[in-house]
Amino acid sequence: MTDTKRKGKAPTIKDIATIVGVSIATVSRVLNEDATMSVNENTRKKIFATAEQLGYKKHRKAGGKAKKQRRVVVVQWYTERQELQDLYYYSIRIGIERRLEELGYAITRVFNDSSHADFEDADGIIAVGKFSSEQVRTLGKLNKHIVFVDSDTLNAGFTCIMPDFINSVTSVVDHFLRHKQTNIGMIAGEEYTADKSSKLADRRYYTFRNYLTEWKLYNPANMYVGNFTTSDGYRLMKQAIKDHPRDLPQAFFIANDSLAIGALRALQEAGIKVPEQVSLISFNDTAIAKQVFPQLSAVTVYTEQMGSAAAEILDKELNNRGISPVPFMLKFATKLTLRGTSIN
Repeated sequence: MTDTKRKGKAPTIKDIATIVGVSIATVSRVLNEDATMSVNENTRKKIFATAEQLGYKKHRKAGGKAKKQRRVVVVQWYTERQELQDLYYYSIRIGIERRLEELGYAITRVFNDSSHADFEDADGIIAVGKFSSEQVRTLGKLNKHIVFVDSDTLNAGFTCIMPDFINSVTSVVDHFLRHKQTNIGMIAGEEYTADKSSKLADRRYYTFRNYLTEWKLYNPANMYVGNFTTSDGYRLMKQAIKDHPRDLPQAFFIANDSLAIGALRALQEAGIKVPEQVSLISFNDTAIAKQVFPQLSAVTVYTEQMGSAAAEILDKELNNRGISPVPFMLKFATKLTLRGTSIN
């Protein structure tokens, strides 16, 4: 007989979660037969068996109906395959889902290539990534309770969460300048909205260009733009080496870790020492930044915290707890994390 039964206490979801070794939210969603919950069959059976063994009964309202679990749709602008190749957006989503589970929400995950998205009866939406104006309007019509992450939707009338691009980029340039590196280049990425209708302006690119222009150091010949992939980072750095046989920039700011890893490989193949001859500082600082040699110096973006904040903002809005009726932007600070690819 379990301790719960011996002591005469009514068993709870927490008791079941402790015995099975899963989260409280997982137990709640399984017992409520949430069709959107992804859990293996053995765990599902163990949860029901434990509930039966403990004599657990769902709490019911006076009317006799079990309390309906609230549900949030998490919309990812990438396809599931693309997300697995970009730890930045994966990390944001994990932060969202972890906090939503802690708050007791059921979660419906929708990727950009999903055609069976069910938004009906959802309590709210969290949208992650870059969406066109039309997509933003469409999502807004589906549900008035919506938060965007990593997309500036303030002018469209929706609350959003963004990293601080301006200070993060200027801190990189300032670091190069402090070490007398004035010939500076950039490898940037090119993105489109989820529906491919609009090309996106990269704030890192424009901030970098404008800040170097203020210092009278901007050289358009040092700017390279491609896709946010390792292969393009490699290709673009190879092109830079070819274009600048005698005056290759002393330092490069690179728009994400994947691009930086490709660029680092191209420099190493060419026998160019990093950071002695060329410094590299990346953006994002995902797990792969520390899996290369030398490890990447990078702007650390607090992606999981951004996702968690989105869940908390939506929760407060749904519960009418002190959230402004006026849309707002929450901007997260970044941190320059210096490792082996820069002179420090």
